[in-house]
Amino acid sequence: SFAFPTFSATFSALFNMAVDGSLWRAYGETLQPLVLGVGLSAILGIGLGILFGLSRTSEWFGVPIFIVLQAAPVAALIPLVTFMYGIGLGAKMLAVILLALPVIVLNSYKAVRNVNGSLVAMSRSFLGNRRQEIFKVILPDASPVIFAGLRLGVAGGFIGVVLAELLITPTGIGDLITY
Repeated sequence: SFAFPTFSATFSALFNMAVDGSLWRAYGETLQPLVLGVGLSAILGIGLGILFGLSRTSEWFGVPIFIVLQAAPVAALIPLVTFMYGIGLGAKMLAVILLALPVIVLNSYKAVRNVNGSLVAMSRSFLGNRRQEIFKVILPDASPVIFAGLRLGVAGGFIGVVLAELLITPTGIGDLITY
């Protein structure tokens, strides 16, 4: 078929791109928005998740937004991101954040919300203040679910960067696909 190259032609092109360095430059251009977007999502997502888990008022205002973002077909919004922010690094990072942040926020929120109540009661019975309760009881007990959310956020960010490369701009891996 003229539409699809043969396996040997594909393997030969892959080898040539690896040797001349274009493959590694493309991966570097793709990796940058992924690392920045997931890093920003992790910092912001864990912070917001902890805030939502500790405060009923912030939970009431913030959690529905992230539930909608997680359920919405965010991939359909990526062309809108391109229209609003152009084809640069910022748009790619925003695509990664849109797919990674809701998962991280909601897992962190649920992790803090489902901390063992007897541990919190024990902290209070030993006259621990609120800061000690948060840093020595709540966060250690919630950390496994928070890290699971980070793992899922990285997976969502990877999907976001692939969509960004294919839909937003023909640079990075997206540039190699268009040849």
